[in-house]
Amino acid sequence: MTTSTQPTVLVLNGPNLNLLGTRNPQVYGSATLDDVAALCRDEAAAHGWAVDLRQTNHEGALVDWLHEAGATRGCPGVVLNAGAYTHTSVALHDAIEAIDVPVVEVHISNVHRRETFRHHSYVSPVAAGIVVGFGVAGYALAVRGLATR
Repeated sequence: MTTSTQPTVLVLNGPNLNLLGTRNPQVYGSATLDDVAALCRDEAAAHGWAVDLRQTNHEGALVDWLHEAGATRGCPGVVLNAGAYTHTSVALHDAIEAIDVPVVEVHISNVHRRETFRHHSYVSPVAAGIVVGFGVAGYALAVRGLATR
């Protein structure tokens, strides 16, 4: 995580979120990951926090970053949009369960109005909260949720 005198919220993004703004804009909108970072920074600043936003297309990197958050003193929480790994990854479930840091699961679209395979989440049972269907504004809602826990 970034070194800062402020507590730092980790905002993790899984596969294909690097394409935010161009991939299926009818589903995910036109905002980019840079826009998400700005939303998160603004919300986090209101609570005296910094943000460390990361994106990967690799499941193991997400697991490693969750472990890192768990080992970082004073980390107020993790905002996690695991993308498709939400629906497939027991490894993410186990990593979240293993750390003593609240994780808020975020989905830009309402996954329950989409394909049936998106209705199941391996993350939800171990998440502190879930934000679904509010577009990229859901990231800021997740940061606010961590602050009000």
